[in-house]
Formats: sequence, structure tokens, C-alpha cells
Amino acid sequence: MEKQKLQELLVQLHEELEKTDTVDERTGEVLGELKENISRLVKEETDIEDEHEGLAERLGDAVGHFEEDHPKLTIAIQHILDSLARMGF
Repeated sequence: MEKQKLQELLVQLHEELEKTDTVDERTGEVLGELKENISRLVKEETDIEDEHEGLAERLGDAVGHFEEDHPKLTIAIQHILDSLARMGF
């Protein structure tokens, strides 16, 4: 059940990332990396168990980049981090 919820959250985050305009070069890089990683997970090319550590770290780092200018992204990322924590990752 939790894995399905995580998958839904990843889809929502990916959609939100696609709508986001970048504000600076570094934020653009973070955005691009997240899009790529989440796209792989959403399309099930990669299993969440194989990617959880790196994903959680990248999402945690991304929160700082999006916090001020992109509050919707920050909230979506936090939901995914919370879901990963509940799954024991």
C-alpha cells in the first residue's frame, strides 16, 4: 500500500517538476536531475528499493533549492521523504 502511495506521490512530483520554471543555473541542474531520477522511477525502469538512499538524499538537498520560490515542490518533496521514512528507507 505504501509503495503504491509513494508511486502516486512521485507521479505528482514529476508533473509539478515539469511545470516549474528555473530561477538560476544551480536550481536548474537540481531540477533536471530530479526530473530524470523520478522519471525512471515513475516508468518503473528502476525499483524504489534500489534507489531509495540516493533519492532521499537528492530530495533533501532539493528542498533547500525550492523552498523559497517553489513552495508546491517543497511540499511534494516533503511528502515523498515522509513516505520513504514510513517505508523504513
